[in-house]
Amino acid sequence: MFKLFLSNLKILTRDRELLFWSLMFPLMFTFIFGFFFGKGSTSTGTIVLVEKAQTPIVENFRKALDESGLFKVQREDDLEKAKDILKKGQAGAVIVVPEKFGEPLPEAPTKIKVIYDPANAQINSAVLSFTNNFLTQVNFQIKNVAPTFSLEEEKTSTNQLGYFDFVLIGLIGMALMNSSIQGIAIGMSKYREDKILKRIVTTPLPSWRFIVSYILARLVINLFQVSLILLIGAYVFGAHLYGNIFLVYLIGLAGAVLFQLIGFAIAGLVKTTAAAEGMATAIAIPMLFLSGVFFPIDTLPKWLYSIVQYLPLAPLLKILRQVALESTSPLENPVNLLIVASWILFCLLFASYKFRLSEE
Repeated sequence: MFKLFLSNLKILTRDRELLFWSLMFPLMFTFIFGFFFGKGSTSTGTIVLVEKAQTPIVENFRKALDESGLFKVQREDDLEKAKDILKKGQAGAVIVVPEKFGEPLPEAPTKIKVIYDPANAQINSAVLSFTNNFLTQVNFQIKNVAPTFSLEEEKTSTNQLGYFDFVLIGLIGMALMNSSIQGIAIGMSKYREDKILKRIVTTPLPSWRFIVSYILARLVINLFQVSLILLIGAYVFGAHLYGNIFLVYLIGLAGAVLFQLIGFAIAGLVKTTAAAEGMATAIAIPMLFLSGVFFPIDTLPKWLYSIVQYLPLAPLLKILRQVALESTSPLENPVNLLIVASWILFCLLFASYKFRLSEE
């Protein structure tokens, strides 16, 4: 079986299209998210600051904007030019500080104007909230009044985590899911169309050895996927990984086996390669966007969350993030482990029932 494993591994590594979709596709996402959110970046986008007053309050406001790390601040003197930058989509908002703002004069303006595009909800919310909080604090200082109510913070973990840390684990799940489901479903269907599976049945080789060797060969590809994503994420873009890497690999490979079983189930249901590709895509795409790859699924509507939390990828990502980012044991929340194990058992039984090397 070892020779068969090496043979399958050589076939897989010589398939350039397979290697591209298995390795380069998830790496492209890693680089894209790394450039935007890597190395601890918390910036929500670029804003244009138009200052028509030079007072201590304005200087403090500018300094607070720069030190917050929330925005990339571009300073302009001409308001029309700033609006043109906003219209071209080169900035998310324009903050206008009027003349004499902050001066101790009765006729001095008391409002800072924020001009924004309603379509850019994320930066709009950040700019409006930041500006309002700053002005509220200034009002308290001028009136010499201490706030009655305040915020007390308590962190459940001392780990420094950002959005890129969150999405990096999601990209690992995405890579394992796409390559395993589509690779197995399309690969086995193509083998069937080319009569390769039928020829294997006529040889003395037990069918289970062929299947196991093929799965093991694909798991090697999965190991390279996880390793490359983690290495680039950690050493190029400064991702934080606090947990046991061995457990991350172990859980990731368990997820790869689950998705491979889904691929075998698809190959058992359809008759052609085109049909396998279509069904694999129809299964993988909803999980890609509804299982927490790019955003937490608990932000979804309750009725939708109650469904998607049981998709195969969703609990797997929760376990991976729990181990890699929170440095806790996967046994602390055994429900997710139970869901993944149930999916593995169900897909194994279904694939064993539906998938055959020969249709005859």
